[in-house]
Amino acid sequence: MNALRNQAQLIGYVGNDPEITELQGGKKLAKFSLATNEIYNNAAGERTISTEWHTIIAWDRQAEIAEKYVQKGKEIAVSGRITHRSYDDNEGQKKRITEIRCSDLLLLGKPEAAIETEVF
Repeated sequence: MNALRNQAQLIGYVGNDPEITELQGGKKLAKFSLATNEIYNNAAGERTISTEWHTIIAWDRQAEIAEKYVQKGKEIAVSGRITHRSYDDNEGQKKRITEIRCSDLLLLGKPEAAIETEVF
């Protein structure tokens, strides 16, 4: 059961191109947002879409994959740990951030070449 502790698995659409930071020693960090949607009928019976935004942090090999292949609008699957951190903003207010530290990243949807050659 330990393998299931603190695990998040998300499928969604990338909200922005990854921000890539190269640190000392050549380590890479990629940061991007991911939107997940939940579709349900509300109390009035109307179809409703609820969107949640998640901040994804990828290191090393996962960051390299994100840099090469992840771009705004792409559908991806992410698996990783939920992490929290906090800081004081410029006005002295404590801010808390929740992020998903990506351990696995899977590109979904059709490859670009398949889209270009497909007849509609």
